[in-house]
Amino acid sequence: MLEVLHVDNHVLVVHKPAGVPVVPDSSGDPSLLEEAKAWVKKEYQKPGEVFLGVVHRLDRPVSGLVVFGRTSKGAARLSKAWQEGQVFKRYQGMSLQAPLEPIGQMEQWLLKDGEKNKVHVVAPESPKSKRALTKWKSVGEIDGQHFLWLEPLTGRSHQLRVVCRSLNAPLAGDLKYGATSAFGDGRRIALHAARLEFPHPTRKERICISSDADFWPTSLPE
Repeated sequence: MLEVLHVDNHVLVVHKPAGVPVVPDSSGDPSLLEEAKAWVKKEYQKPGEVFLGVVHRLDRPVSGLVVFGRTSKGAARLSKAWQEGQVFKRYQGMSLQAPLEPIGQMEQWLLKDGEKNKVHVVAPESPKSKRALTKWKSVGEIDGQHFLWLEPLTGRSHQLRVVCRSLNAPLAGDLKYGATSAFGDGRRIALHAARLEFPHPTRKERICISSDADFWPTSLPE
């Protein structure tokens, strides 16, 4: 069942389970977009095709908050907010190794290998590379599990997964970027989009939504 965290005339915010693609892909598996459209159609008894605009995406093995635009105006303005850095994003991550530093900010230049769907750190301003900027903070350790807040200041592919590997703290289950064993059911990694703050597309206010990961202990600080 779709978990809806916010809905109004222009915005829909839902929870994406790990292992579910945001949009339809070559696997043919049901996507979050299709499920959200079906929910809108049923909830509002919409005849015909339902419009939902894709504003941003999460990697398939990542869980957490996803925003769709319910109107073309809403989707366009939300997409612009994401592109212009008007969105605060905080992720919860967990690694079986402690990061090299407990807190910091890292600049990296990332180059994506499209064929292998993998991102590499390259020399600054290398051809076709993109600058990535990430803040992180270690917020606790329980039984060898190290919990991190991660805040991407840019929106690059696999950005947080790469920065955790660079900190010698690969995300649990992220076999592509340094983890040595699977996490949970093997379809997921320990990364969760936990907080979003963004401008409403038609009202002079900001929407703030939070959702903790199932791997995130309640004893950790806010």
